[in-house]
Amino acid sequence: MITYTPQNQLSLELFDHPFEIALDKRNRWVILASLIPWDSLASVYCQKLDPDVGRKSVDVRTVIAAIIIKHKLRLDDRGTIEMIKENVYLQYFCGLKSFTTKAVFDSSLFVDIRKRMGGKEFDAFNQLVIEKSEQLKPHQSRIIRKRNQVQDNKENDCSTPKKNRGRLKVDATVTDQEVTYPTDLKLLNEVRENLERMLDILYNAAFDGAKPRTYRRVARKAYLNQAKKKRKTTKEIRRGVKSQLQYVARDLKAVDTLLDKPGRLVRLTKRDRQLLETIRLVYDQQKLMYDNKIHKCDKRIVNLYQPHVRPVVRGKDKAKVEFGAKINVSEVDGFCRIDRFSWEAYNESTDVKMQVENYKRIYGCYPKVFLGDQIYLTRNNRKFLKEKGIQIFGKPLGRPPKNSQKYREKKEAAKRNHVEGKFGQGKRGYGLNNIQARLPETSESWVNAIFFVMNLTKLLQIASNLKGFFVLINKMAQNWIQNITSFKIACIYSCSA
Repeated sequence: MITYTPQNQLSLELFDHPFEIALDKRNRWVILASLIPWDSLASVYCQKLDPDVGRKSVDVRTVIAAIIIKHKLRLDDRGTIEMIKENVYLQYFCGLKSFTTKAVFDSSLFVDIRKRMGGKEFDAFNQLVIEKSEQLKPHQSRIIRKRNQVQDNKENDCSTPKKNRGRLKVDATVTDQEVTYPTDLKLLNEVRENLERMLDILYNAAFDGAKPRTYRRVARKAYLNQAKKKRKTTKEIRRGVKSQLQYVARDLKAVDTLLDKPGRLVRLTKRDRQLLETIRLVYDQQKLMYDNKIHKCDKRIVNLYQPHVRPVVRGKDKAKVEFGAKINVSEVDGFCRIDRFSWEAYNESTDVKMQVENYKRIYGCYPKVFLGDQIYLTRNNRKFLKEKGIQIFGKPLGRPPKNSQKYREKKEAAKRNHVEGKFGQGKRGYGLNNIQARLPETSESWVNAIFFVMNLTKLLQIASNLKGFFVLINKMAQNWIQNITSFKIACIYSCSA
């Protein structure tokens, strides 16, 4: 069963609370609650639920609001539930009809929500927010036009091409996972310790025969003597990796011997069985790199508990290599969408056609200007953009011209930095550089939720600016009426005199 509170059945005046003072209508959560299209978001969320199966669900609006609160205030799962219990405005934002000290739902439900909400659902959320922002804009500055949408529904031919509008800004970044900085020596030591723990579990299950010798104290001492050195030579690192590889090979052989006996595999939990498969892959990769004296391999595992995380070489000043998912983002008027989410490194220039077509699918027309880094402006991409009538501002191919780039072109090309600012906003303000989810699907949901909350923040900013503009116009009109009235009164007195 699905439970949901419609957005037209709750007003601030009817919200019951134990305080004598009336709630402030200018509160940011009250304003944001009035801007969000709750009914449309709920319909997207309910597509993953079966209305005829299962027990009564938590209110869908409460679930969506809790996700927004969590990432906007940058709280953990338990802290989000506690904050909602303490704040009357957050409870109104969640759709509750009266103030309560009870938890809206258990904090462990956030894990199931992240598994249920993927990139497809959050992309639909972002499109609804973009449509809402277009409704708030003046008609002249809107990119989405109703007549274009009606025409798209009536005919799909290209006989009457639409005029290009708007600027499409694209860039890629890495969303860093919360993992310890990986080194080969540290990773192999972690593998060895887990194998020793599994050996203890398998041997204690039967107590038959002599316990396999692991030399764990000697191996631990050898690792610490190597790890505590501040400066290590290449020869020392290679010697330490060799010793740990030998210990891991010995432990793996002992584990396989115990697993060959009947009934031993069931002694390991499902998590340990998956961990053992990951350990085998790590050993094979490390042995391959050691034997060939190389430091790279395909699908290299850098974290034992998150084997999907890959090293992405970015060449930044802060860190040459980043560990996390690589995303390709498009930004239009301050609103961002994730066009591609991948755990493997890729060349972002291959996504230009897809990003341009996504722009047309959302806004109903091609962009007027495409702004991207030099890596996006390949020869094939330039040809494609020229065929669509899209302008580009960037360094031309071939030999540099004698005359430098014009000032206007440089100024237009510099507007690409807006998407860089969005990355900074996400990483500094919303934890985009510290994704704390551990599964690949929950990490993807975490990243998409951050961009969804950033788009809501931009929507709130647009609404506040428009409200301030109309207030200013109203004051100017009132002053103008007062001046005219005083002028008429002065004229009447002068004529009577």
